[in-house]
Amino acid sequence: MHAAAEHGVKALGVTLSRQQAEWAQKEIVERGLTELAEVRHLDYRDVPETDFDAVSSIGLTEHIGAAQLPAYFGKLYSKLKPGGRLLNHLHHTQPTADGNEVDAFIGRYVFPDGELHGVGLLVSEMNRQGFEVRHEENLREHYARTLSGWCDNLEEHWDEAVREVGDQRARVWRLYMAACVVGFERNNIQLHQVLGVKLGERGESSMPLRPTW
Repeated sequence: MHAAAEHGVKALGVTLSRQQAEWAQKEIVERGLTELAEVRHLDYRDVPETDFDAVSSIGLTEHIGAAQLPAYFGKLYSKLKPGGRLLNHLHHTQPTADGNEVDAFIGRYVFPDGELHGVGLLVSEMNRQGFEVRHEENLREHYARTLSGWCDNLEEHWDEAVREVGDQRARVWRLYMAACVVGFERNNIQLHQVLGVKLGERGESSMPLRPTW
């Protein structure tokens, strides 16, 4: 909605959450953006359109598993036109001694079956699937501030949250987000954004010589 309203972008969003899609589509209609923006309840692999200028993938790699990364990046690569860009947004931790990268509490109550991959693996897999990686940024401290804002928002609307999801679930998310503020501040977890481009036939990237964002 922001890209459509502020930059005239024709944007398509997809999500596996029916409630999320219904809420987003309702907002799009209310803001008068139906000519430019759409959100569908759909698996990203089932999007029929192709030749996109850009794809933004937010927090998906944590849920598809390491074994699916080649197919994931390959699919997104096929959906872009030459010169098209992929921005992949992911959470990252260093593997622990036992190989378990997800905290037991988070794995049980917040993100069952989630996998946090090292950013190096993501960059390498993007390269293997044809992307040229142009930029990588760690927004760890920024995300600590974002989570702190979410915590404040939850406290301000605590009674509404409890009515909607119950006291137990509200308390789980209060604890999870507060702990994550500390986790990002202390570098127990990071937030990376990796920008890749699908090159043209002669290797042209269609990227500026210096960053313009």
